[in-house]
Amino acid sequence: MDPVIVAGAGPVGLTLALALARQEVPCVVLDEGPGKDEPRAARTVVLREDTVALVERLTGVRLAGLGCRWAGWRSMRRKQVTREVEFDDADPAPLHLPQHELTGVLRTTLARESLVKVAVDSRLDGIEQERSGVTAHTRGPGGTWWRGSYLVGCDGPRSTVRKLQDIRFPGRTAVERYAVATLRTELPWTDEALLHRMPPWRTSGPSAGEVVGRPLPDGVWRLDWLLPPGKDLVTPELLVNRVRETLTGWAEGVTPSYELLDTGVHTVHHRLARRWRVGRVFLAGDAAHLLGALGTQGLEEGLRDADNLAWKLALAWHHGPREALLDSYQEERRSVIAARLRAADQVLPLLRGGGGLRSYVPGSSRGHDALLADGHLGRGALGAPGAYADSPLTPGPLAGETAVGTPPGSPVADVRVTAEDGTFVRLRDRLGRGSLLVVLIAPGTGVWDRKHWVTAGIMPRLAAAVTALPHRAELLVAEAYPGAAAHTVLLVRPDGHLVSAFSGVRPADLYAAAEAALGGAATDTTDTPRDEDAEARAAAGSR
Repeated sequence: MDPVIVAGAGPVGLTLALALARQEVPCVVLDEGPGKDEPRAARTVVLREDTVALVERLTGVRLAGLGCRWAGWRSMRRKQVTREVEFDDADPAPLHLPQHELTGVLRTTLARESLVKVAVDSRLDGIEQERSGVTAHTRGPGGTWWRGSYLVGCDGPRSTVRKLQDIRFPGRTAVERYAVATLRTELPWTDEALLHRMPPWRTSGPSAGEVVGRPLPDGVWRLDWLLPPGKDLVTPELLVNRVRETLTGWAEGVTPSYELLDTGVHTVHHRLARRWRVGRVFLAGDAAHLLGALGTQGLEEGLRDADNLAWKLALAWHHGPREALLDSYQEERRSVIAARLRAADQVLPLLRGGGGLRSYVPGSSRGHDALLADGHLGRGALGAPGAYADSPLTPGPLAGETAVGTPPGSPVADVRVTAEDGTFVRLRDRLGRGSLLVVLIAPGTGVWDRKHWVTAGIMPRLAAAVTALPHRAELLVAEAYPGAAAHTVLLVRPDGHLVSAFSGVRPADLYAAAEAALGGAATDTTDTPRDEDAEARAAAGSR
């Protein structure tokens, strides 16, 4: 079968290609550039635990060595500290790193991947698709036609794929603007990120704004100043003045020495593509959405797009398309991004408007600072990862379902589990392989060798039910899971979102939930034939 064509060699396209290769799907990445990225110190990315785990799982590289995990966070208003957060294992800090470092790790890993071909200096200018596949034409020194099974446009805000498919991209332009500077200096806070609203050295009014400081390795900081509305030119003199007055204000009157490394202007746009799928062509990342509230880039959501789409494309590539499964990519991811955009469009004008917010956030004059901080920290309506609560892949009500600490459609907690070979691993380490995960909660198993309990109690019956599922699945055992009683069985998607939880071993319910998570029963003639014997065994086991 033809490879998947990925148009665009940014972090999202490279991540998608790696995720597909890990599931034994060949890819061609069309890179319109020379195959390397220009380092820009002022272009950085903030990643939370789920996206850090995704990249580390695909590359085998510990990203912490390339960036900075913040020791804490502080919110300030004028001269007062209004909130402080200390990070620990239960509440891990975001990871802040230069984007070119992230891209470099992905490129280096792809260079060793035999299933992925990166075609440099290849600019896409034509797409033709038919029932059996898609053909893409590129121009450049090696301009040619490429034949693929599917094509994914990860080619950024000005996406050629989106334009060739005539997909509208409505939204708002220049929602906010930030002046950005990256510099090496010493600040009063070591490795602590901060949000400073209405700093005392700025006059009141719309230009008072706010400044965000985010540490990077080696004493480097990225500072973002919210600019007043309008299109006033940000000159080098203005940026240098902002740097000096901010450093002087934080140092209480004495300007510390600093080395200015890079500057820029970050303009926030809010846009959402009408469609994310046209036949065998898909959109992901900035080609599908622009979400940059609070001066941070929307790269994280693009990585989540890749994670969501990869296992669905891999299943279609290996076993034939299930249209409902492929359609669910748009339904799940677009609804999550739409909710984030609605929250930003509703909340940000109130936060920027000042005093009128108290009627919307009663009880505390600091409520708006908390909302902004949560957005920066990946929490709340402005920052928390989305859940697929209304996913079309959610099974209907099943008699054996039970509630746990994770609602269906949400990312599972990263607990320690025992794998089938008896080793202890993190649950996130088993994601991204294209397999469903079945997790039995069995307190006490961690102190015994696997050979002593794998054939005892309910394990044989559960193992038989897992073998009978309509798609390959891995059986894992955890001593505990938030909100789960003993002998609870969790069904988890390949991208780490919970499908259902059951009280005890219920083979028929487990089968029905797995089938729903795969988009329903296969109907296409190219699909893997339905295993009626396995389904009968599962139903018989429930009686």
